[in-house]
Amino acid sequence: MIPRLAPHVALRWQPAREEWLLVLPEEVVVLNETAAAVLALCDGERPVESIVSALGESYEDVEVSDVTELLHDLAGRHLVVLS
Repeated sequence: MIPRLAPHVALRWQPAREEWLLVLPEEVVVLNETAAAVLALCDGERPVESIVSALGESYEDVEVSDVTELLHDLAGRHLVVLS
């Protein structure tokens, strides 16, 4: 499975509030640090296993199942495309 952001979604850092956002045409979703870290790696080229490996360099106990669950949840909300 190779995730990427949906075409209508952008990941943005909001420096004034020091938070990561998913920006959609008519909505903004505030992300926690972990979700933002996952989505920053969703470039449409890396498989989930590579994303988990990269996250493991900054976070302890990163589980493939947790990342997969997050991506499936976001795909269900049409924020991420899984191929």
